[in-house]
Amino acid sequence: MSRLQPEKLHVQFVRSVTAKGPVIPRRYTLTHSDVTGDLFLTIGPDYNREQISGLYTRLLRDEVLAEWKESPDGLSLHVYCHVSGGFIVGRAKWREAIFRSEMPLVLEAIRYGDRSFFEANKKLDESSIFMHFKTSKTRDKIEQWGTLADYMMTT
Repeated sequence: MSRLQPEKLHVQFVRSVTAKGPVIPRRYTLTHSDVTGDLFLTIGPDYNREQISGLYTRLLRDEVLAEWKESPDGLSLHVYCHVSGGFIVGRAKWREAIFRSEMPLVLEAIRYGDRSFFEANKKLDESSIFMHFKTSKTRDKIEQWGTLADYMMTT
C-alpha cells in the first residue's frame, strides 16, 4: 500500500528540465512542511538551493537530494541524506532512523512526481537506487535500496 498522498505532492520543473528529459543532469530537491504534511519536489539540472536555504530547513537539514549518475553498470539514482555535521537538530542515530523510516515515502514521491519521465524512459525503472547517509564523524554509509520500480504507487 502506498504512503504517498498525491494531492500533498507539489512538483516544479526548473530551467531546461522537462517531464521527458534530460536524464543527466537531472536532480531532485525534496522538502516538506511539518505543519501540513505537504511535500515539495523540484526537478532541475541543479539542486534548488533556494528551497533549502531558509533558516528552518538549514537547522533541521531534513531535505533529501537525489541525482542520476552514469557508471559502467549503467544509470543509477543516488539519494543523499544529511545525518550529522554542522549545527543541526537531533542526534545522528535518531536522524538516520527517521530518514530510513521515511525513505519509502521519499522514493514514492520522486517516482510519482516524475512519472512522465519514467513513462518516457521505461528502462530507468530498473535502475538501482543508492542511498548515501552523509555524516561528518565517520565514513558515509552507502546502501543499495532496490530500483525505482519498487517504489511505483500502488492502490
